[in-house]
Amino acid sequence: MSEIKLTKEALQFTNYCTKEVDPLINQLLYSYLGKRFWEVTAHQIKTGGKRLRPVFLLLSCKLLGGDIKEALYPAAAIEITHNYTLIIDDIIDNSKFRRGNLTVWNKFGTSIAECIGVHYSASIFEGALHCNNPLRVCKIMAETIKIVLEGEVLDILQERSGREEQMFIKENRYTEISLVNYIEMVAKKTAKMFQSSCEIGAICANANEKEINKLNDYGLNLGISFQIKDDILDIFGEENKFGKKIGKDIEERKGGNIVVLYALSLLEKGDSRKLKNILIKKKITESDIRKAVSLIKKSKAQEKAEQLAENYINKAVKDLNYFPESSYKNILLEFTNYITKRDK
Repeated sequence: MSEIKLTKEALQFTNYCTKEVDPLINQLLYSYLGKRFWEVTAHQIKTGGKRLRPVFLLLSCKLLGGDIKEALYPAAAIEITHNYTLIIDDIIDNSKFRRGNLTVWNKFGTSIAECIGVHYSASIFEGALHCNNPLRVCKIMAETIKIVLEGEVLDILQERSGREEQMFIKENRYTEISLVNYIEMVAKKTAKMFQSSCEIGAICANANEKEINKLNDYGLNLGISFQIKDDILDIFGEENKFGKKIGKDIEERKGGNIVVLYALSLLEKGDSRKLKNILIKKKITESDIRKAVSLIKKSKAQEKAEQLAENYINKAVKDLNYFPESSYKNILLEFTNYITKRDK
């Protein structure tokens, strides 16, 4: 797949976002913190990332004619929220690398990573207070963290095996995973963050409730499509572009990957059983991952997943088309297209 190129206007807005928001992220993370802990605390943020959530927050604000200065601290807070969940996610999944860098727990130890996570969570609300509607934004941040972590639990319960020593997981693991189960999980774990970004941007622009609801729906549909694309890239992406190990979801026995889910239902009975047997192995090797990918490629799982992502993007575009034409709407549409065409 050739890499999708963003227009000059979209890149300029992204660069503006990074220039304005990153210093505020550092300010929030370093406040009330001894200088000797700055490097440890900043490690997660410094691993990079696309800063998509702040971009969507700021664009949502400008779409509705808001003052972008009212949204800068909330944009920093939403990026800290995202990275907070990544710190937790990496501990849960025992992930050693993210974006080509050592994960926080792998570099500094699990105990330090857990402490840093708590520090991030406090910084989120500190940032949310710096806007024109702090109580509502703080409430949305609290709701977002709770729902995202519920989605994380659902993701764990959709794993096909493992964590046998953790009785709650063992007793509540999904025996079968439906498309409805999958969508519920990704809507909470991934899409909620995009939804909240758009909602907060609208609130910072003093939007009316109908406008807020439309951007809410837009963010939700966009976020679901984003996760579906991530699932596809986990199986079929290029590691040097994706920034994560290809086949990691297979190694982690994820039932909550749409490509795996579709493959299990589309493959002939014998091949489906072979794939399922790999996913329940106590230790999954590189050879197992290659075999699993080979089996998945025998089905039309990728095409079906791509179509599902496209369906949600079409819903997102329909939500966005409620708003009048503007340069900010055009940039939002461009990023919407980027979600399903990206290769990283």
